[in-house]
Amino acid sequence: MTGIPSTLSPCRPWYRPACATLVVLAGAAGATPLDTDVPFVTSPPAVTAAMLSMARVGPRDYVIDLGSGDGRIVILAAKQYGARGLGVEIDPRLVAESRANAAKAGVTSRATFRDQDLFKTDLTRATVITMYLLPDVNLLLRPRLLALKPGTRIVSHDWDLGDWAPDEEVTIPVPEKTLGATKSSRVMRWTVPAKVEGVWCSKAHRGTVLSLRQHYQRIEGTLGQTAFEGTLDGTQVRSSIGAGRLEGDRLVFVPEGAAQGIWRKQGCGTPTA
Repeated sequence: MTGIPSTLSPCRPWYRPACATLVVLAGAAGATPLDTDVPFVTSPPAVTAAMLSMARVGPRDYVIDLGSGDGRIVILAAKQYGARGLGVEIDPRLVAESRANAAKAGVTSRATFRDQDLFKTDLTRATVITMYLLPDVNLLLRPRLLALKPGTRIVSHDWDLGDWAPDEEVTIPVPEKTLGATKSSRVMRWTVPAKVEGVWCSKAHRGTVLSLRQHYQRIEGTLGQTAFEGTLDGTQVRSSIGAGRLEGDRLVFVPEGAAQGIWRKQGCGTPTA
């Protein structure tokens, strides 16, 4: 189990179901059970604004805020960017407060709030996920986040996703911050990568295979005997053998690169050594 900072607990009211799991794990390891009654802590306004800006939220987006507290992220996304969104919060008092805040802001048609467990929430509609959770909870969520549609943006306040490195990260001065030892906040963004690992072949490159290995958004592999590295931004591929994109079951590379053409996995056999 990943260690919890001594000054913090992951057991805020809005994810107590996760805490039940963490308390069991801590007990099994002989550790002291974690406190389950830490009060809710809001994201400062500058951080909230930075999270939505980093996610490039727009009118076509659907934002899901996990542990939405007083609703400020979903309300700002609706009011400033014209997005629609859902705030998930397990404290019914905060859900009621969020709905009242949405009404005051005039965005009730675009900002919805539910009293429910974030681990039981359907995330598939989201184009943007925002969260201010803690490391162990983020890691419990990570498999579900990676399973979302490629291109979905995930933004986290302060806490990362383990060895899934962020695509973008900034540190924001927050003089009024009361949580933690520093007067600053980290804001990190990830884009869910398409799954491209495997062996691909192309009619334009007969006798040559494109073999890809993938670690989150990082890719490496070989084009014939040529080794290369690259990155994924959703379905977009950037690499030393050219730029391309995943379109359904096809990898389409632009004409300027060594991998130019259309690649498919069917009938490729095994890669050459």
